Amino acid sequence: MIQLFHVTKRWSDDPPVLDDVTLRVEKGEFVWLTGPSGAGKTTLLRLLFCADEPTSGQVIVGGRNVNRLSAGGVPFLRRNIGVVFQDFKLLPNRTALENVGFALEVMGASDAKIRERAHKRLAQVGLADKVGSLPLRMSGGEQQRVAIARALVNEPAILLADEPTGNLDASLTDSILQLLFDANARGATVVVATHDRALLGRYQRRTIQLHHGKVTSDA
Repeated sequence: MIQLFHVTKRWSDDPPVLDDVTLRVEKGEFVWLTGPSGAGKTTLLRLLFCADEPTSGQVIVGGRNVNRLSAGGVPFLRRNIGVVFQDFKLLPNRTALENVGFALEVMGASDAKIRERAHKRLAQVGLADKVGSLPLRMSGGEQQRVAIARALVNEPAILLADEPTGNLDASLTDSILQLLFDANARGATVVVATHDRALLGRYQRRTIQLHHGKVTSDA
């Protein structure tokens, strides 16, 4: 489902953010991507989502070489990928319901279907009472949960999450992670970036460790 072959990403003459990374994630796997701040976790996820291009090497997502995608091919690939961004990237002038439904809107779903599925996902993340709220009137944790609901709403084949529990208190972390595990149980390939070692110990899954842009362990 996801393959990287000798991938390097650098900006100008700076040291590489990713340095000769080769890895493979099979369809239906759940993988933790971990490492200290600056290790390259976010950059790796951005390559998978076609937000950046590798300086060298090959990135294969869903059987497609992202280096060779046409301008029209990128949006098509992204329809099958749900992303939880570290900085949320919610549309400020749209309500929580409209933000979650946006992924279905661009796919041409009916208004009734959008409302039904967006309401369901917001209820699952504990925000049934926030459907009409704009992002600026929500806390950071609430915005994070809207972002997670948006990533899950169209049942993506691949789910990428960058520190999805970073703004949540302990009481919400387990319930949100359970949504990611449930998506994985339904067949989604899930890659979660986190620096929270406690999560890795509590939920033991395959863990890829990055340090200074290199894969230092994979177990």
